[in-house]
Amino acid sequence: MTTTPDLTTLTGAYTIDPAHTTIGFTARHAMVTNVKGKFLDFSGALHLDGADPTRSSASLDIAMDSVDTGSADRDGHLKSSDFFKTDEFPRMTFRSTGAEALGGDDYRVTGDLTILGTTRPLTIDLEFNGAAKGPFGNERVGFEGKAEIKRSEWGLTWNAALETGGFLVSDKIKLNFDISAIKQA
Repeated sequence: MTTTPDLTTLTGAYTIDPAHTTIGFTARHAMVTNVKGKFLDFSGALHLDGADPTRSSASLDIAMDSVDTGSADRDGHLKSSDFFKTDEFPRMTFRSTGAEALGGDDYRVTGDLTILGTTRPLTIDLEFNGAAKGPFGNERVGFEGKAEIKRSEWGLTWNAALETGGFLVSDKIKLNFDISAIKQA
């Protein structure tokens, strides 16, 4: 039987620390390799309830034009009307609708992910990485998470057929989260 760590002392409101957090993604490219990217401009908040994790919540707002894949040309294409349409849809958002402890350090957060004005459910599996007091006296928690989406379900359908079969960009996108959050006084 797995047990859930005692998190009651961690109950409270937290702000996601963008300097120590990564919101990233991985897409299969040309059917043979992975392209990784991340968003550089985002904000978010957590409310943790250590006694009853089902009363915990999370929100995240991501500036879509902050996408960074290490290639200015690819980033420009992702910002264009073929993909993110950042002029029309500048933000992607996540709002949790539920949370549960799975045992040990494992949790699951469900919620609504909005991309291109389309809102669909998303489930994120998280691992609690721990809590610590930083050198400046801030109480900090860390979570690492992952989820998968089919980008076509949010209207992200641009693609190009390959001569050898298949497509340039996979429909399945892996999302990854490495979150550090600071407790509010």
